[in-house]
Amino acid sequence: MFAWYPLVRNRYAFSTRFGVSRRPSRPGSSPRSASSCLISSCILIFYIPLLAAQPAPPSRDAGFGEAERLYADRTNLESARRAAAIWRQALAADSRNFEAAWKLARADYWLGGHAPESGRRAVYENGIDAGRAAVASQPNRPEGHFWIAANMGALAESFGLRQGLKYRKTIKSELETVLRLDRAFLEGSADRALGRWYFKVPGLFGGSHKEAEAHLRASLTYNPTSAASHFFLAELLLDDGRKEEGRAELQKVLDAPLHPDWAPEDREFKDKARRLMK
Repeated sequence: MFAWYPLVRNRYAFSTRFGVSRRPSRPGSSPRSASSCLISSCILIFYIPLLAAQPAPPSRDAGFGEAERLYADRTNLESARRAAAIWRQALAADSRNFEAAWKLARADYWLGGHAPESGRRAVYENGIDAGRAAVASQPNRPEGHFWIAANMGALAESFGLRQGLKYRKTIKSELETVLRLDRAFLEGSADRALGRWYFKVPGLFGGSHKEAEAHLRASLTYNPTSAASHFFLAELLLDDGRKEEGRAELQKVLDAPLHPDWAPEDREFKDKARRLMK
């Protein structure tokens, strides 16, 4: 920033040795005045391109818009991988980057669900680590807690009862934390996931079909057309022998509109519902 000051003239000064008149110079006409203006102009001309050349400091979240665009196209797995790479790089540069952490955990959850079995475990474990980084950064936000539980739950369902028992307490604890922080988070996703937890965990270790149904129905109060909630409820009802109710829930999955943020997931639940209907 420049502070411009008026040039001071001594109105009683005599001429210079070059023969300037005894009368005071007209404003800006004396050699000193001209020289000062020239110097100031040169300084200004020098600094304008210098300041213009300075790059703006990079945003800590630079590139996240592109990552979101890529993630929106996650049915193309290469797009999802590129989005995850952007968030992974940002998290590597700053382990406290909350947005990069939870979005990487979310991306790994999707990628793990579409990875070959040989590489699935590593993707989910990376998602768990990213979720933990989000919790370490902002423990009172629900995102990290939820995606830790989601990745652990998917890992448990992928690799059997032993894996499920290993993570069951942590999954339940993280989801209950989400309920405490923001019960409406992602349109009741914590209730939906807890319903799944109570359905999948054996009764000996805390599972309960009654609790499962209560949580699944609670999730539908936030989004009555949720394809995921209706599908999980259908599985529970069919497992309990309530076939007509189960078929009605499957039909609701098929009839549900695609959610603007979760259309890829909704399409997969609709495909599962069609197969289960048959």
